[in-house]
Amino acid sequence: MRSKRQYSDFFSNAQKSMNSESIRRAEKKAENILLNLKLADLRKKMGLKQTEIPGFSQTSISRIETREDLKLSTLIGYINALGMNIEIRAFSKSGKRKKEKDRNILILKS
Repeated sequence: MRSKRQYSDFFSNAQKSMNSESIRRAEKKAENILLNLKLADLRKKMGLKQTEIPGFSQTSISRIETREDLKLSTLIGYINALGMNIEIRAFSKSGKRKKEKDRNILILKS
């Protein structure tokens, strides 16, 4: 197993040799890969195979779990088909709020 130092050294060196646009694209790709892994892991944690999700074909599930961009309605349908609900909250990046109740705001609940 690699140490955290080895990974931080890698990213420090990459930033020295890559332009900011390349770094942004790499970060976006990494975020998408993590999202894809999370969706597949979520399905597996629910004890479901791709072929066992109601309302979706195996091919559709494979596409959902590997696509770079996902419509919100597709994500909601996927999560609901897993027998789960989804919540989306908005919150300030700075974390500064006047009132505790304003720290995060529920945007969507299915």
